Amino acid sequence: MIVCIAEKPSVARDLAQILGANQRRDGYLEGNGYAVTWVYGHLCSLKDPEDYNPNWKYWKLEDLPIIPSQFGIKLRGDDGARKQFHVIERLVKEATEVINCGDAGQEGELIQRWVLLKAKCKVPVKRLWISSLTEEAIKDGFKKLRPGTDFDRLFAAGNARAVGDWVLGINGTRLFTRKFGRDKQTLSVGRVQTPTLALIVQRQKEIEAFKSETFYELKTNYRQTEFSCQIERLKTLEKAQKGLEYLKEKPFEVTSFEQKNAKEGNPRLYDLTALQVDGNRYYAYSAEETLNKVQSLYEKKLVTYPRVDTTYLSEDLHPKIPGILNGLRDYKRFTEQLASKPIKKSKQIFDDKKITDHHAIIPTGVAPSGITPEEQRIYDLIVRRFISVFYPECKVSNTTVLGKVAELTFKATGKQVLDKGWRLVYEDLKAQQTTAEDKILPLFTQGESGPHDPFIHEGKTSPPKYYTEATLLRAMETAGKLVENEEMREVMKENGIGRPSTRASIIETLFKRQYIEKKKKNLLATPTGMALIDKISFDLLKSPELTGQWEHKLRMIERGTYEAQTFKEELFVMVRQLTDEVIFGKN
Repeated sequence: MIVCIAEKPSVARDLAQILGANQRRDGYLEGNGYAVTWVYGHLCSLKDPEDYNPNWKYWKLEDLPIIPSQFGIKLRGDDGARKQFHVIERLVKEATEVINCGDAGQEGELIQRWVLLKAKCKVPVKRLWISSLTEEAIKDGFKKLRPGTDFDRLFAAGNARAVGDWVLGINGTRLFTRKFGRDKQTLSVGRVQTPTLALIVQRQKEIEAFKSETFYELKTNYRQTEFSCQIERLKTLEKAQKGLEYLKEKPFEVTSFEQKNAKEGNPRLYDLTALQVDGNRYYAYSAEETLNKVQSLYEKKLVTYPRVDTTYLSEDLHPKIPGILNGLRDYKRFTEQLASKPIKKSKQIFDDKKITDHHAIIPTGVAPSGITPEEQRIYDLIVRRFISVFYPECKVSNTTVLGKVAELTFKATGKQVLDKGWRLVYEDLKAQQTTAEDKILPLFTQGESGPHDPFIHEGKTSPPKYYTEATLLRAMETAGKLVENEEMREVMKENGIGRPSTRASIIETLFKRQYIEKKKKNLLATPTGMALIDKISFDLLKSPELTGQWEHKLRMIERGTYEAQTFKEELFVMVRQLTDEVIFGKN
Protein backbone atom coordinates (compact mmCIF):
# COMPACT_ATOMS: atom_id res chain seq x y z
CA MET A 1 0.00 0.00 0.00
CA ILE A 2 1.19 3.51 -0.92
CA VAL A 3 0.37 6.15 1.70
CA CYS A 4 -0.11 9.78 0.61
CA ILE A 5 -0.07 12.51 3.27
CA ALA A 6 -1.72 15.78 2.24
CA GLU A 7 -1.56 19.19 3.90
CA LYS A 8 -5.28 19.21 4.79
CA PRO A 9 -8.48 17.16 4.27
CA SER A 10 -9.72 19.16 1.24
CA VAL A 11 -6.46 18.55 -0.64
CA ALA A 12 -6.55 14.88 0.40
CA ARG A 13 -9.99 14.54 -1.20
CA ASP A 14 -8.71 16.03 -4.47
CA LEU A 15 -5.73 13.66 -4.51
CA ALA A 16 -7.86 10.65 -3.57
CA GLN A 17 -10.32 11.30 -6.39
CA ILE A 18 -7.54 11.32 -8.98
CA LEU A 19 -5.84 8.23 -7.48
CA GLY A 20 -9.08 6.28 -7.24
CA ALA A 21 -9.02 6.09 -3.42
CA ASN A 22 -12.76 6.55 -2.99
CA GLN A 23 -13.52 4.47 0.12
CA ARG A 24 -13.95 6.65 3.22
CA ARG A 25 -12.23 5.50 6.38
CA ASP A 26 -11.72 7.12 9.77
CA GLY A 27 -9.03 9.76 9.08
CA TYR A 28 -8.14 8.70 5.51
CA LEU A 29 -9.45 7.55 2.12
CA GLU A 30 -8.54 4.20 0.57
CA GLY A 31 -8.64 2.42 -2.76
CA ASN A 32 -6.65 1.35 -5.82
CA GLY A 33 -3.62 0.47 -3.67
CA TYR A 34 -3.50 3.92 -2.03
CA ALA A 35 -4.36 5.34 1.38
CA VAL A 36 -4.67 9.14 1.35
CA THR A 37 -4.53 10.86 4.73
CA TRP A 38 -3.76 14.37 5.96
CA VAL A 39 -2.30 16.62 8.62
CA TYR A 40 -3.91 19.63 10.28
CA GLY A 41 -1.22 22.30 10.12
CA HIS A 42 1.55 21.59 12.62
CA LEU A 43 0.69 18.22 14.22
CA CYS A 44 4.13 18.32 15.81
CA SER A 45 6.18 21.13 17.31
CA LEU A 46 9.48 21.56 19.10
CA LYS A 47 9.34 20.52 22.74
CA ASP A 48 8.76 23.14 25.44
CA PRO A 49 11.57 24.04 27.88
CA GLU A 50 10.00 22.04 30.71
CA ASP A 51 10.00 18.91 28.52
CA TYR A 52 13.80 18.96 28.76
CA ASN A 53 14.10 20.09 32.38
CA PRO A 54 11.18 20.53 34.83
CA ASN A 55 12.94 23.55 36.37
CA TRP A 56 12.81 25.34 33.02
CA LYS A 57 9.06 25.73 33.40
CA TYR A 58 9.75 28.68 35.71
CA TRP A 59 11.03 31.96 34.32
CA LYS A 60 14.28 32.53 36.20
CA LEU A 61 17.12 34.73 34.99
CA GLU A 62 19.69 32.33 36.46
CA ASP A 63 18.50 29.54 34.11
CA LEU A 64 19.17 31.61 30.98
CA PRO A 65 20.12 30.96 28.31
CA ILE A 66 18.05 27.79 27.83
CA ILE A 67 19.76 25.74 25.12
CA PRO A 68 18.96 22.00 25.08
CA SER A 69 21.83 19.70 24.10
CA GLN A 70 19.52 18.12 21.54
CA PHE A 71 16.16 19.40 20.27
CA GLY A 72 13.14 17.10 20.19
CA ILE A 73 9.62 17.25 18.78
CA LYS A 74 6.28 16.43 20.35
CA LEU A 75 2.66 16.07 19.35
CA ARG A 76 0.21 18.90 19.69
CA GLY A 77 -1.81 18.52 22.85
CA ASP A 78 -5.37 18.53 21.46
CA ASP A 79 -7.33 15.29 21.02
CA GLY A 80 -8.00 15.87 17.31
CA ALA A 81 -4.30 16.17 16.50
CA ARG A 82 -3.42 13.09 18.52
CA LYS A 83 -6.15 11.03 16.87
CA GLN A 84 -5.07 12.05 13.36
CA PHE A 85 -1.41 11.41 14.11
CA HIS A 86 -2.17 7.88 15.28
CA VAL A 87 -4.01 7.26 11.99
CA ILE A 88 -0.92 8.42 10.09
CA GLU A 89 1.39 6.43 12.36
CA ARG A 90 -0.55 3.19 11.74
CA LEU A 91 -0.73 3.74 7.96
CA VAL A 92 2.99 4.50 7.73
CA LYS A 93 3.82 1.22 9.51
CA GLU A 94 1.69 -0.70 6.98
CA ALA A 95 3.01 1.21 3.94
CA THR A 96 5.42 0.05 1.26
CA GLU A 97 5.99 3.65 0.22
CA VAL A 98 5.03 7.10 1.48
CA ILE A 99 4.36 10.10 -0.77
CA ASN A 100 4.82 13.47 0.91
CA CYS A 101 2.03 15.61 -0.58
CA GLY A 102 2.53 18.53 1.77
CA ASP A 103 2.48 22.19 0.91
CA ALA A 104 5.26 22.74 -1.62
CA GLY A 105 7.49 25.04 0.43
CA GLN A 106 9.89 25.12 3.37
CA GLU A 107 7.16 25.21 6.03
CA GLY A 108 5.16 22.46 4.30
CA GLU A 109 8.25 20.27 4.18
CA LEU A 110 8.94 20.85 7.87
CA ILE A 111 5.37 19.93 8.91
CA GLN A 112 5.49 16.65 7.02
CA ARG A 113 9.03 15.66 8.02
CA TRP A 114 8.33 16.16 11.72
CA VAL A 115 5.26 13.92 11.44
CA LEU A 116 7.22 11.24 9.57
CA LEU A 117 10.02 11.43 12.14
CA LYS A 118 7.54 11.11 15.00
CA ALA A 119 5.84 8.21 13.24
CA LYS A 120 9.26 6.53 12.80
CA CYS A 121 8.80 6.08 9.06
CA LYS A 122 11.16 3.38 7.72
CA VAL A 123 9.92 3.00 4.13
CA PRO A 124 11.01 5.00 1.05
CA VAL A 125 9.50 8.50 0.77
CA LYS A 126 8.73 10.33 -2.47
CA ARG A 127 7.72 13.96 -2.91
CA LEU A 128 4.79 15.47 -4.81
CA TRP A 129 5.72 19.04 -5.79
CA ILE A 130 3.01 21.06 -7.55
CA SER A 131 2.13 24.73 -8.02
CA SER A 132 -1.59 24.26 -8.64
CA LEU A 133 -4.38 21.98 -7.41
CA THR A 134 -6.04 21.53 -10.81
CA GLU A 135 -6.58 17.96 -11.97
CA GLU A 136 -4.01 18.43 -14.75
CA ALA A 137 -1.35 19.72 -12.34
CA ILE A 138 -1.93 16.91 -9.82
CA LYS A 139 -1.80 14.17 -12.50
CA ASP A 140 1.36 15.71 -13.95
CA GLY A 141 2.87 15.92 -10.44
CA PHE A 142 2.28 12.21 -9.75
CA LYS A 143 4.03 11.39 -13.05
CA LYS A 144 7.05 13.40 -11.88
CA LEU A 145 7.42 12.27 -8.26
CA ARG A 146 10.88 12.96 -6.86
CA PRO A 147 12.83 11.13 -4.14
CA GLY A 148 12.13 12.62 -0.72
CA THR A 149 15.88 12.93 -0.17
CA ASP A 150 15.98 15.64 -2.88
CA PHE A 151 14.37 17.90 -0.29
CA ASP A 152 16.61 17.08 2.68
CA ARG A 153 18.29 20.47 2.48
CA LEU A 154 14.90 22.22 2.37
CA PHE A 155 13.93 20.40 5.57
CA ALA A 156 17.31 21.20 7.16
CA ALA A 157 16.72 24.90 6.49
CA GLY A 158 13.16 24.78 7.85
CA ASN A 159 14.27 22.91 10.96
CA ALA A 160 17.16 25.34 11.55
CA ARG A 161 14.71 28.25 11.24
CA ALA A 162 12.36 26.64 13.79
CA VAL A 163 15.20 25.95 16.25
CA GLY A 164 16.53 29.48 15.81
CA ASP A 165 13.15 31.11 16.42
CA TRP A 166 12.60 28.86 19.45
CA VAL A 167 15.97 29.66 21.05
CA LEU A 168 15.79 33.41 20.45
CA GLY A 169 12.07 33.66 21.26
CA ILE A 170 12.21 31.65 24.49
CA ASN A 171 15.36 33.28 25.82
CA GLY A 172 14.70 36.82 24.58
CA THR A 173 11.13 36.87 25.89
CA ARG A 174 12.05 35.48 29.31
CA LEU A 175 15.10 37.72 29.53
CA PHE A 176 13.32 41.01 28.85
CA THR A 177 10.18 40.03 30.75
CA ARG A 178 12.07 39.17 33.94
CA LYS A 179 14.45 42.11 33.62
CA PHE A 180 12.05 44.86 32.57
CA GLY A 181 8.45 43.57 32.70
CA ARG A 182 6.09 45.06 35.25
CA ASP A 183 2.80 43.87 36.71
CA LYS A 184 3.11 40.39 35.21
CA GLN A 185 3.55 41.93 31.77
CA THR A 186 5.13 39.63 29.15
CA LEU A 187 7.60 41.31 26.81
CA SER A 188 7.72 39.11 23.73
CA VAL A 189 10.89 39.19 21.63
CA GLY A 190 11.60 37.54 18.28
CA ARG A 191 14.07 37.91 15.44
CA VAL A 192 11.30 38.92 13.00
CA GLN A 193 8.66 40.67 15.11
CA THR A 194 11.17 42.84 17.00
CA PRO A 195 12.80 44.55 13.96
CA THR A 196 9.32 44.97 12.44
CA LEU A 197 8.13 46.70 15.60
CA ALA A 198 11.35 48.75 15.60
CA LEU A 199 10.49 50.06 12.11
CA ILE A 200 7.09 51.27 13.35
CA VAL A 201 8.54 52.80 16.54
CA GLN A 202 11.33 54.59 14.66
CA ARG A 203 8.87 56.09 12.16
CA GLN A 204 6.57 57.18 14.99
CA LYS A 205 9.42 58.90 16.83
CA GLU A 206 10.38 60.73 13.64
CA ILE A 207 6.79 61.96 13.27
CA GLU A 208 6.52 63.01 16.93
CA ALA A 209 9.84 64.87 16.77
CA PHE A 210 8.97 66.62 13.51
CA LYS A 211 8.46 70.37 13.62
CA SER A 212 6.57 71.78 10.66
CA GLU A 213 8.06 74.86 9.02
CA THR A 214 6.33 77.35 6.74
CA PHE A 215 7.96 77.94 3.37
CA TYR A 216 7.23 80.11 0.34
CA GLU A 217 7.61 79.40 -3.37
CA LEU A 218 7.48 81.76 -6.34
CA LYS A 219 5.16 80.62 -9.13
CA THR A 220 3.60 82.20 -12.16
CA ASN A 221 0.79 81.56 -14.65
CA TYR A 222 1.61 81.95 -18.32
CA ARG A 223 -0.91 80.93 -21.00
CA GLN A 224 -3.06 79.11 -18.42
CA THR A 225 -0.08 76.99 -17.38
CA GLU A 226 1.45 77.06 -13.90
CA PHE A 227 5.25 77.38 -13.75
CA SER A 228 7.41 76.93 -10.63
CA CYS A 229 10.52 78.97 -9.95
CA GLN A 230 13.64 76.75 -9.79
CA ILE A 231 15.18 78.20 -6.65
CA GLU A 232 15.31 76.91 -3.09
CA ARG A 233 12.20 77.38 -0.98
CA LEU A 234 12.13 80.77 0.73
CA LYS A 235 11.86 80.78 4.51
CA THR A 236 10.39 84.28 5.00
CA LEU A 237 7.39 86.03 3.49
CA GLU A 238 9.46 89.20 3.20
CA LYS A 239 11.90 87.57 0.76
CA ALA A 240 9.03 86.05 -1.19
CA GLN A 241 7.30 89.44 -1.55
CA LYS A 242 10.53 91.05 -2.77
CA GLY A 243 10.80 88.27 -5.36
CA LEU A 244 7.19 88.79 -6.38
CA GLU A 245 7.68 92.52 -6.97
CA TYR A 246 10.75 91.73 -9.06
CA LEU A 247 8.76 89.28 -11.22
CA LYS A 248 5.92 91.74 -11.84
CA GLU A 249 8.27 94.10 -13.61
CA LYS A 250 9.55 91.58 -16.18
CA PRO A 251 7.94 89.54 -19.00
CA PHE A 252 7.92 85.73 -19.19
CA GLU A 253 9.99 84.11 -21.95
CA VAL A 254 9.89 80.45 -23.06
CA THR A 255 13.46 79.17 -23.31
CA SER A 256 12.78 75.51 -24.10
CA PHE A 257 9.87 73.29 -25.16
CA GLU A 258 10.57 69.59 -25.31
CA GLN A 259 8.29 66.63 -25.96
CA LYS A 260 9.71 63.12 -25.60
CA ASN A 261 7.87 59.94 -26.39
CA ALA A 262 8.38 57.24 -23.77
CA LYS A 263 7.00 53.90 -22.67
CA GLU A 264 5.65 52.86 -19.29
CA GLY A 265 6.66 49.27 -18.71
CA ASN A 266 4.11 46.62 -17.81
CA PRO A 267 3.61 45.77 -14.14
CA ARG A 268 5.23 42.61 -12.84
CA LEU A 269 3.27 39.49 -11.98
CA TYR A 270 2.28 39.14 -8.35
CA ASP A 271 4.36 37.63 -5.63
CA LEU A 272 2.57 37.36 -2.29
CA THR A 273 3.89 40.62 -0.86
CA ALA A 274 2.87 42.66 -3.92
CA LEU A 275 -0.61 41.10 -3.82
CA GLN A 276 -0.95 41.93 -0.12
CA VAL A 277 0.16 45.51 -0.82
CA ASP A 278 -2.52 45.92 -3.50
CA GLY A 279 -5.14 44.16 -1.35
CA ASN A 280 -4.53 46.83 1.28
CA ARG A 281 -4.23 49.72 -1.18
CA TYR A 282 -7.37 48.97 -3.18
CA TYR A 283 -9.63 47.34 -0.58
CA ALA A 284 -8.04 48.05 2.84
CA TYR A 285 -7.60 44.29 3.45
CA SER A 286 -5.02 43.37 6.06
CA ALA A 287 -2.06 41.27 4.95
CA GLU A 288 -3.56 38.26 6.72
CA GLU A 289 -6.98 38.79 5.11
CA THR A 290 -5.44 38.86 1.64
CA LEU A 291 -3.37 35.75 2.41
CA ASN A 292 -6.46 33.88 3.64
CA LYS A 293 -8.44 34.84 0.54
CA VAL A 294 -5.74 33.88 -1.95
CA GLN A 295 -5.13 30.60 -0.05
CA SER A 296 -8.85 29.83 -0.42
CA LEU A 297 -8.66 30.62 -4.15
CA TYR A 298 -5.72 28.23 -4.43
CA GLU A 299 -7.62 25.45 -2.70
CA LYS A 300 -10.55 26.10 -5.05
CA LYS A 301 -8.14 25.53 -7.96
CA LEU A 302 -8.57 29.08 -9.28
CA VAL A 303 -5.01 30.37 -8.77
CA THR A 304 -1.56 28.87 -8.40
CA TYR A 305 0.41 28.44 -5.18
CA PRO A 306 0.34 31.80 -3.36
CA ARG A 307 3.20 31.79 -0.83
CA VAL A 308 5.82 32.83 -3.36
CA ASP A 309 8.58 35.44 -3.54
CA THR A 310 9.10 35.65 -7.31
CA THR A 311 7.42 37.67 -10.06
CA TYR A 312 8.49 35.36 -12.89
CA LEU A 313 7.09 32.28 -14.63
CA SER A 314 9.00 29.14 -15.52
CA GLU A 315 9.77 28.80 -19.23
CA ASP A 316 7.82 25.53 -19.56
CA LEU A 317 4.62 27.47 -18.78
CA HIS A 318 4.86 29.50 -21.99
CA PRO A 319 2.87 27.06 -24.21
CA LYS A 320 0.09 26.90 -21.59
CA ILE A 321 -0.56 30.67 -21.47
CA PRO A 322 -3.05 30.83 -24.42
CA GLY A 323 -5.14 28.08 -22.79
CA ILE A 324 -5.22 29.92 -19.45
CA LEU A 325 -6.18 33.19 -21.16
CA ASN A 326 -8.93 31.40 -23.10
CA GLY A 327 -10.30 30.02 -19.81
CA LEU A 328 -10.79 33.54 -18.39
CA ARG A 329 -14.19 33.94 -20.08
CA ASP A 330 -15.37 36.74 -17.78
CA TYR A 331 -12.43 38.79 -19.04
CA LYS A 332 -12.98 38.19 -22.74
CA ARG A 333 -13.13 41.98 -23.32
CA PHE A 334 -9.42 42.02 -22.48
CA THR A 335 -8.19 38.60 -23.63
CA GLU A 336 -9.66 38.73 -27.15
CA GLN A 337 -7.11 41.43 -28.02
CA LEU A 338 -4.36 38.91 -27.25
CA ALA A 339 -5.84 36.00 -29.20
CA SER A 340 -4.75 37.16 -32.67
CA LYS A 341 -1.02 37.18 -31.96
CA PRO A 342 1.30 34.57 -30.41
CA ILE A 343 2.45 35.19 -26.83
CA LYS A 344 6.07 36.35 -26.82
CA LYS A 345 8.47 34.40 -24.63
CA SER A 346 9.84 37.51 -22.95
CA LYS A 347 12.60 37.25 -20.33
CA GLN A 348 10.69 39.91 -18.41
CA ILE A 349 8.05 37.23 -17.73
CA PHE A 350 9.59 33.78 -18.35
CA ASP A 351 12.94 33.10 -16.70
CA ASP A 352 13.90 29.84 -15.00
CA LYS A 353 16.89 31.52 -13.33
CA LYS A 354 14.52 33.80 -11.35
CA ILE A 355 12.41 30.91 -10.02
CA THR A 356 13.03 29.42 -6.59
CA ASP A 357 10.42 26.93 -5.32
CA HIS A 358 7.46 28.26 -7.33
CA HIS A 359 6.54 30.73 -10.03
CA ALA A 360 4.50 33.94 -9.62
CA ILE A 361 0.80 33.85 -8.67
CA ILE A 362 -1.40 33.49 -11.75
CA PRO A 363 -4.92 32.22 -12.49
CA THR A 364 -5.29 28.60 -13.56
CA GLY A 365 -7.96 29.33 -16.17
CA VAL A 366 -10.59 27.38 -14.22
CA ALA A 367 -13.92 29.24 -14.22
CA PRO A 368 -14.67 30.60 -10.73
CA SER A 369 -17.73 29.48 -8.82
CA GLY A 370 -18.78 29.57 -5.18
CA ILE A 371 -16.39 32.33 -4.18
CA THR A 372 -17.17 35.21 -1.85
CA PRO A 373 -17.26 38.85 -3.01
CA GLU A 374 -14.03 39.43 -1.06
CA GLU A 375 -12.32 36.50 -2.78
CA GLN A 376 -13.60 37.80 -6.12
CA ARG A 377 -11.79 41.10 -5.56
CA ILE A 378 -8.46 39.36 -4.93
CA TYR A 379 -9.08 37.02 -7.87
CA ASP A 380 -9.81 40.05 -10.05
CA LEU A 381 -6.50 41.68 -9.09
CA ILE A 382 -4.59 38.48 -9.97
CA VAL A 383 -6.36 38.03 -13.31
CA ARG A 384 -5.93 41.66 -14.39
CA ARG A 385 -2.26 41.58 -13.47
CA PHE A 386 -1.80 38.31 -15.41
CA ILE A 387 -3.51 39.68 -18.55
CA SER A 388 -1.76 43.05 -18.37
CA VAL A 389 1.78 41.61 -18.61
CA PHE A 390 1.02 40.34 -22.15
CA TYR A 391 -0.33 43.69 -23.38
CA PRO A 392 1.79 46.30 -25.19
CA GLU A 393 3.57 48.91 -23.12
CA CYS A 394 1.77 52.16 -22.39
CA LYS A 395 3.03 54.92 -24.72
CA VAL A 396 3.22 58.46 -23.38
CA SER A 397 4.50 61.85 -24.36
CA ASN A 398 6.40 63.68 -21.62
CA THR A 399 6.47 67.46 -21.96
CA THR A 400 8.95 69.80 -20.25
CA VAL A 401 8.72 73.57 -20.67
CA LEU A 402 11.41 75.90 -19.35
CA GLY A 403 11.02 79.65 -19.13
CA LYS A 404 12.61 82.64 -17.49
CA VAL A 405 11.72 85.96 -15.95
CA ALA A 406 14.90 88.01 -16.12
CA GLU A 407 17.50 85.70 -14.50
CA LEU A 408 15.06 83.38 -12.70
CA THR A 409 14.28 79.99 -14.30
CA PHE A 410 10.78 78.48 -14.29
CA LYS A 411 9.61 74.98 -15.16
CA ALA A 412 6.36 73.16 -15.99
CA THR A 413 5.90 69.46 -16.81
CA GLY A 414 3.06 67.40 -18.19
CA LYS A 415 2.25 64.05 -19.71
CA GLN A 416 -0.09 62.83 -22.39
CA VAL A 417 -1.06 59.18 -22.85
CA LEU A 418 -0.69 58.34 -26.57
CA ASP A 419 -1.54 54.62 -26.40
CA LYS A 420 -2.97 53.15 -23.21
CA GLY A 421 -1.54 49.68 -23.81
CA TRP A 422 -1.66 47.60 -20.62
CA ARG A 423 -3.46 50.40 -18.76
CA LEU A 424 -6.63 49.42 -20.68
CA VAL A 425 -6.90 46.39 -18.41
CA TYR A 426 -7.21 48.65 -15.37
CA GLU A 427 -9.44 51.37 -16.84
CA ASP A 428 -12.66 50.11 -15.27
CA LEU A 429 -11.12 49.21 -11.92
CA LYS A 430 -12.77 51.89 -9.82
CA ALA A 431 -10.55 51.43 -6.81
CA GLN A 432 -7.37 52.12 -8.77
CA GLN A 433 -5.26 54.73 -7.11
CA THR A 434 -2.52 56.02 -9.36
CA THR A 435 -0.65 59.27 -9.46
CA ALA A 436 -2.35 62.63 -9.85
CA GLU A 437 -4.16 63.36 -13.11
CA ASP A 438 -1.84 63.76 -16.05
CA LYS A 439 -1.50 67.40 -17.05
CA ILE A 440 -1.62 68.09 -20.78
CA LEU A 441 0.25 71.28 -21.63
CA PRO A 442 -0.45 73.55 -24.60
CA LEU A 443 2.13 73.93 -27.37
CA PHE A 444 4.82 76.52 -26.74
CA THR A 445 7.43 78.04 -29.02
CA GLN A 446 10.98 78.67 -27.92
CA GLY A 447 11.57 82.40 -27.69
CA GLU A 448 7.94 83.42 -27.29
CA SER A 449 7.32 85.99 -24.59
CA GLY A 450 4.44 87.79 -22.94
CA PRO A 451 2.75 88.94 -19.77
CA HIS A 452 2.28 86.54 -16.86
CA ASP A 453 0.65 86.44 -13.46
CA PRO A 454 3.20 85.72 -10.70
CA PHE A 455 2.11 84.71 -7.20
CA ILE A 456 3.39 83.34 -3.89
CA HIS A 457 2.58 79.79 -2.84
CA GLU A 458 2.67 79.22 0.93
CA GLY A 459 3.24 75.66 2.15
CA LYS A 460 4.30 73.72 5.19
CA THR A 461 6.88 70.95 5.47
CA SER A 462 5.24 67.58 6.10
CA PRO A 463 6.33 64.87 8.55
CA PRO A 464 6.99 61.31 7.39
CA LYS A 465 3.81 59.29 6.93
CA TYR A 466 2.75 56.60 9.37
CA TYR A 467 3.08 53.08 8.10
CA THR A 468 0.00 51.39 6.66
CA GLU A 469 -0.03 47.63 6.19
CA ALA A 470 0.78 48.19 2.51
CA THR A 471 3.80 50.41 3.18
CA LEU A 472 4.97 48.26 6.11
CA LEU A 473 4.95 45.15 3.92
CA ARG A 474 7.10 46.98 1.37
CA ALA A 475 9.41 48.21 4.14
CA MET A 476 9.78 44.65 5.45
CA GLU A 477 10.54 43.43 1.95
CA THR A 478 13.19 46.11 1.30
CA ALA A 479 14.54 46.38 4.86
CA GLY A 480 18.03 45.62 3.63
CA LYS A 481 18.26 49.24 2.44
CA LEU A 482 18.20 50.31 6.10
CA VAL A 483 21.30 48.28 7.01
CA GLU A 484 24.40 50.46 7.39
CA ASN A 485 27.01 47.80 6.63
CA GLU A 486 27.56 47.94 2.86
CA GLU A 487 28.49 44.25 2.50
CA MET A 488 25.44 43.16 4.50
CA ARG A 489 23.24 45.52 2.52
CA GLU A 490 24.34 43.77 -0.67
CA VAL A 491 23.60 40.36 0.87
CA MET A 492 20.15 41.52 1.92
CA LYS A 493 19.01 42.58 -1.55
CA GLU A 494 17.01 39.35 -1.65
CA ASN A 495 16.30 39.06 2.07
CA GLY A 496 14.09 41.47 3.93
CA ILE A 497 12.34 40.95 7.25
CA GLY A 498 10.62 37.56 7.21
CA ARG A 499 9.41 35.67 4.16
CA PRO A 500 6.41 36.51 1.98
CA SER A 501 4.47 33.67 3.59
CA THR A 502 5.13 34.89 7.16
CA ARG A 503 4.89 38.69 6.98
CA ALA A 504 1.13 38.76 7.47
CA SER A 505 1.34 36.64 10.62
CA ILE A 506 4.16 38.85 11.98
CA ILE A 507 1.95 41.94 11.73
CA GLU A 508 -0.98 40.07 13.29
CA THR A 509 1.26 38.92 16.16
CA LEU A 510 2.16 42.55 16.91
CA PHE A 511 -1.56 43.39 17.05
CA LYS A 512 -2.36 40.42 19.30
CA ARG A 513 0.43 41.32 21.72
CA GLN A 514 -0.85 44.90 21.77
CA TYR A 515 2.46 46.30 20.58
CA ILE A 516 0.75 48.11 17.71
CA GLU A 517 -2.72 49.43 16.96
CA LYS A 518 -4.54 50.68 13.89
CA LYS A 519 -6.06 54.16 13.58
CA LYS A 520 -7.91 54.35 10.27
CA LYS A 521 -5.31 52.77 7.97
CA ASN A 522 -2.28 53.96 10.00
CA LEU A 523 -0.24 51.62 12.20
CA LEU A 524 0.91 53.09 15.52
CA ALA A 525 3.06 51.62 18.26
CA THR A 526 1.38 51.39 21.66
CA PRO A 527 3.18 52.62 24.80
CA THR A 528 4.07 48.97 25.50
CA GLY A 529 5.57 48.56 22.04
CA MET A 530 7.52 51.81 22.36
CA ALA A 531 8.83 50.83 25.80
CA LEU A 532 9.97 47.40 24.62
CA ILE A 533 12.07 48.79 21.76
CA ASP A 534 13.54 51.42 24.08
CA LYS A 535 14.58 48.69 26.54
CA ILE A 536 16.44 46.65 23.91
CA SER A 537 20.00 47.95 23.75
CA PHE A 538 21.22 44.93 21.75
CA ASP A 539 21.05 46.70 18.38
CA LEU A 540 21.29 43.55 16.28
CA LEU A 541 18.02 42.32 17.79
CA LYS A 542 16.21 45.43 16.53
CA SER A 543 17.92 45.63 13.17
CA PRO A 544 16.75 44.07 9.89
CA GLU A 545 20.34 42.85 9.66
CA LEU A 546 19.71 39.88 11.99
CA THR A 547 16.78 38.43 10.10
CA GLY A 548 18.53 39.27 6.81
CA GLN A 549 21.55 37.26 7.92
CA TRP A 550 19.28 34.40 8.86
CA GLU A 551 17.40 34.38 5.57
CA HIS A 552 20.69 34.47 3.67
CA LYS A 553 22.15 31.57 5.65
CA LEU A 554 18.93 29.54 5.43
CA ARG A 555 18.96 29.88 1.65
CA MET A 556 22.58 28.73 1.69
CA ILE A 557 21.52 25.67 3.71
CA GLU A 558 18.87 24.96 1.03
CA ARG A 559 21.58 25.17 -1.64
CA GLY A 560 23.98 22.99 0.33
CA THR A 561 26.66 25.70 0.72
CA TYR A 562 26.25 26.14 4.48
CA GLU A 563 25.74 23.71 7.34
CA ALA A 564 22.63 23.82 9.52
CA GLN A 565 24.71 22.89 12.57
CA THR A 566 26.99 25.89 12.01
CA PHE A 567 23.92 28.12 11.84
CA LYS A 568 22.70 26.79 15.20
CA GLU A 569 26.08 27.11 16.91
CA GLU A 570 26.47 30.73 15.78
CA LEU A 571 22.97 31.41 17.08
CA PHE A 572 23.77 29.92 20.49
CA VAL A 573 26.82 32.18 20.78
CA MET A 574 24.70 35.25 19.97
CA VAL A 575 22.02 34.32 22.54
CA ARG A 576 24.68 33.85 25.24
CA GLN A 577 26.08 37.31 24.40
CA LEU A 578 22.60 38.82 24.55
CA THR A 579 21.96 37.23 27.94
CA ASP A 580 25.23 38.49 29.38
CA GLU A 581 24.63 42.00 28.06
CA VAL A 582 21.11 42.32 29.48
CA ILE A 583 21.80 40.70 32.87
CA PHE A 584 25.33 41.89 33.55
CA GLY A 585 25.80 44.79 31.15
CA LYS A 586 28.62 42.98 29.35
CA ASN A 587 29.41 43.75 25.71
